[in-house]
Amino acid sequence: MDISIKNITENYGERIQRLVLFDPLYKLQNKNSKDNSGNGIDYFSLGLLSLLFFFENMLMRNKKTGVRELASFLYELNQGKIDLNYEGFEKAARTIIETFRPPTGKRNFKTFYNWETRKDEIVQYSILKAARADLETNTQYYTLDEQGLELIFATKEYFNEFQLSINQLVLRKQLEKGEFVGALRQIDEMRLDVKNLQDRIVRIKHEVNRNIVSTETYERYKSIIEDINMRLHRENEEFDELQSFVKETRDKVGNELTNDKDRKAYELIIQIDKELGQVHYDHRLLFKESIVLKTSALQAAQEALYYVGIDSFNFDQEITSRLFSSPLPLNASRVLIEPFMYLGKYEVWSPLTVFGKQRIENRNKQEKTQDFLSVPEDEEIKLGMKVQRENFKFIAEILLKAMGDEHEISISELTNYMKENGYESILDYRIFYDFWIILHQKSPVTIDTDEKNEELLFGEAFNLLINKGKVLYVWEIEGILKVTERFTIKNMILKLEDKHASI
Repeated sequence: MDISIKNITENYGERIQRLVLFDPLYKLQNKNSKDNSGNGIDYFSLGLLSLLFFFENMLMRNKKTGVRELASFLYELNQGKIDLNYEGFEKAARTIIETFRPPTGKRNFKTFYNWETRKDEIVQYSILKAARADLETNTQYYTLDEQGLELIFATKEYFNEFQLSINQLVLRKQLEKGEFVGALRQIDEMRLDVKNLQDRIVRIKHEVNRNIVSTETYERYKSIIEDINMRLHRENEEFDELQSFVKETRDKVGNELTNDKDRKAYELIIQIDKELGQVHYDHRLLFKESIVLKTSALQAAQEALYYVGIDSFNFDQEITSRLFSSPLPLNASRVLIEPFMYLGKYEVWSPLTVFGKQRIENRNKQEKTQDFLSVPEDEEIKLGMKVQRENFKFIAEILLKAMGDEHEISISELTNYMKENGYESILDYRIFYDFWIILHQKSPVTIDTDEKNEELLFGEAFNLLINKGKVLYVWEIEGILKVTERFTIKNMILKLEDKHASI
């Protein structure tokens, strides 16, 4: 039986990357520190307990976890097993944290030979990362990094990629058994799974924009993104079913409230429904982000790859020098330059064009219509002008009544007068506002009573206004008037004075 070497070495680098996560624990195991009784300190166990300590604090959303907090936890956990006082555990906590996160700030790394790619490669990993810091007490806090979470999950489940799906199945089983307290903790773990997956998608998005320099790399990232998208789609469907199941359980428990135990269970199921809905919402946003990553980001990377190929293509080097540096057969030369030649062009006439759209032209150049006789356009304009003159005359009459013995009035005063004296309906027509706008544009206006002016737009209105003055001024003042629901206009003042008057 032949063994496929390719199948054996496939994904060798990823397997090494998962195994390397355990290196900090083995580094702790190799330390030769002893306690006050001369017994060796089991740093391997303390390191794993420290990881679980940071993981538990992440579940509880406690972000203040540093050396002192870890030392207090180990000191309380010890109970005489290791002969160390509090200062000794504080030193051990600092050693553990420095092993998981070097004090230089650089990531841990391991150099190995990749039997799949036949190259020496470097794997970088980070178990702990710096979180917030308290500047007053000069205290640095830490939290689990992405690889730290992978290490925690690796000690519990074998399939880290399906951790969220596994948690969903466990949650359903706990709800079916009525283990509501454990279900709340399971939801907290699912929240961390979603956060971890979100960080991974952000990292992949950056890598797509930065690392795609070849078609092979593009296809690899495309496959990764499609797998993530498919998994998120499946998990989203499971979330929908879980929420439906939780609502059914809540209704069922709510109908059977007979004692304090049932009420406590009902309160827990309400809390489960609320927190599960929040996790589902975050997961749904992540699902939408993966769809965007699958479409826009990959497409942009593919276009960038295309243009990189175009920019790196040198015509003189790739085509010209190849064609003239060494003699090529005629057929080979034609094949080389054929992609850069124009396509053949032939002018032919197809009989099918007679069935296409035809252009129909009127040779008489005169359109025949069967409409009813209508008023000529000039007469329509004269008729419209006459109606406008009569409207402006009517507004001028109202204006004079509102002015009384005064020689000026504002729009606000005029509209108040019209509303009080039964002219409010005129304010719903645009003609009232055109009256003011046109006069404002023409201001100052010298009123003339010549017979020709009677045919103009304001001819009949000016015949009434001339009794108040021979010069008309309109200017804006502060305030915007909302006269009706439909019309708004800047407040203005209209003033009538003799020719030699000034404003």
